[in-house]
Amino acid sequence: MDESNNKRPLSREVSSRDRFSRIFSLGDRKNPTSWAPGLVLSEFDPEVPLELAPFMFQRDSRKFPARLLLSTRGELCFPFEGKDQWESSEGLVLPSSLSSSNSGEFGSGEEFLPLSWQSLHHDISLVESDMQPSVIAITDSPQLSNSGGKLAEAIDAVRRRFPSSLIWTPGISGPDNCSLLSWFGVDLFDLSRSRIASANGILLTSDGPRVAEDSLGEDTSMEAQLSHWNNSIAALRSAIRSGTVRELAEKSSLSSPRSVERLRRHDALSCSNSGGSTFTGVDNSGRKMRYNSPISRQDALIHDWKSRVSESHTPPSHQSQVLLLLPCSAKKPYRLSQSHHRFLRNIPSNRIHQVMVTSPLGLVPRELEDLWPAAHYDIPVTGDWDLDELEMITSMISEICNRYDYIEIINHSGMDISVEGIVIHDTRRGTAGSKESLNELKECVLDTIDRLDLIDKSEKQHRMELMRARSRFIHGTDSWLDGSIVSGRLPILSITKEGDQLARWNPRDGRFAFSKKCLPLLFSSKCFPAVSIVEGHDWKGDIFPTNIESSTGEIRVGEEVLVTQGGQLIGSARSVAPGWEWPFGPGRLAKARHRL
Repeated sequence: MDESNNKRPLSREVSSRDRFSRIFSLGDRKNPTSWAPGLVLSEFDPEVPLELAPFMFQRDSRKFPARLLLSTRGELCFPFEGKDQWESSEGLVLPSSLSSSNSGEFGSGEEFLPLSWQSLHHDISLVESDMQPSVIAITDSPQLSNSGGKLAEAIDAVRRRFPSSLIWTPGISGPDNCSLLSWFGVDLFDLSRSRIASANGILLTSDGPRVAEDSLGEDTSMEAQLSHWNNSIAALRSAIRSGTVRELAEKSSLSSPRSVERLRRHDALSCSNSGGSTFTGVDNSGRKMRYNSPISRQDALIHDWKSRVSESHTPPSHQSQVLLLLPCSAKKPYRLSQSHHRFLRNIPSNRIHQVMVTSPLGLVPRELEDLWPAAHYDIPVTGDWDLDELEMITSMISEICNRYDYIEIINHSGMDISVEGIVIHDTRRGTAGSKESLNELKECVLDTIDRLDLIDKSEKQHRMELMRARSRFIHGTDSWLDGSIVSGRLPILSITKEGDQLARWNPRDGRFAFSKKCLPLLFSSKCFPAVSIVEGHDWKGDIFPTNIESSTGEIRVGEEVLVTQGGQLIGSARSVAPGWEWPFGPGRLAKARHRL
């Protein structure tokens, strides 16, 4: 162990992401020897493979404040010539209820940094410094976990402030909550609860603590406890790669009322901090977002969709007078389903704004049905609406009607709708797809456009307005489309201006693929996120923290980021990391696309 290397940082890179949950490869990026999420062992724990447990921890309390030592169990720091040890001071940890008090004795360390509720409130160096420690321990995690929403607040603050650090919450993790803690942003766990369970003859499993089943030869030894840890961390790493950590976290939270409470507080905090924008973006992996329980509706991703549709989205300009409410379908996007094929055949006008009524997203306008997550969610369907769903949908309808200029509403959703000052026509007769219902729908559309003297737009105009509405929703502007035309065969469309292609729309991607010619238009709009490359740096590869000077705007995963240097536009990249990781996140933050 070379203690002279106390300042040598952990070699780490993010190989997979799912919101705050990440898989770090540790050590040589070409041949990593360990990974996180993983375990931190103590001197009381049995031997565990390096692949599962990258660190060893010791606490020396012979003097005050206590001396903390975190050691790598393998060659995890460049140049990979032995193990490393980081020493830190624990500081004076006061109860979280005394957050207004300032002891002045904060935890300190360089690569291993202990933090507490008090230091998060009073240690000015955390704000002023640009340090990114290898590992951060929230030392008063057991106290915070019993203090309302303080645990969620502490993890959220540390995660956003130190995006490249691995976070450890000592003393509170287990196979039953490691996926939930990972969802919050925790990367490292320990065996404290498992040791206590073993001493008390209890088996700590992914479903919570229980008595061992003697008839099947179960025991409560540490070897048995580790078997459940191994299974839980394997499931967690797999879920991060497949983007299903939310499902795993919801499932595991049901093992404890306290875990359900923590998930709810985390969701509320995520919504208030960013409205969900930090987590949304583009996902064309083909995976489904499965919303299988009422708690799924509290997800920040859902909150973001609902608020953007209700509060800021504007429909195509020629569809601002008549709103048509349609039911959703099991198949996504809806237009590919048999039921919506029938609906579309019986809507003989492009002046009608079609909006699908669904849960948990509430409302999905037709022009947005190819976007994430509208095109990629799944939910159990019973045909019945509960009170929360009814309130959410009626509230969203009222909000969009207050913002838009709808004169009439055609309601084919089957839900009772009432909006003050707007005429509503109910066209559903039994099931939405019955012959009687479809005839009623068609006749109502024809009668409405005739009474209101609504003349269809040409197909070119119609497609352009759809593109403008999508651009406003995704990017907050449609100015780059001025003077352009839309062409091509559905569903893939090209956008050109004076013979030059500006972008393509492919519904499978749910985003605009911008050409090099379009970048100056995006830059002049001042609505697209941008990153500034360090002066003098010869930008050839992707975007990494080491070549970034600053970043601006709301960066979403999978979307275009303009690249500048010295105030001049030099290209674009596609973000692979969410905005909270910029500009200090570990590894590649964006993949280069165009260079001017």
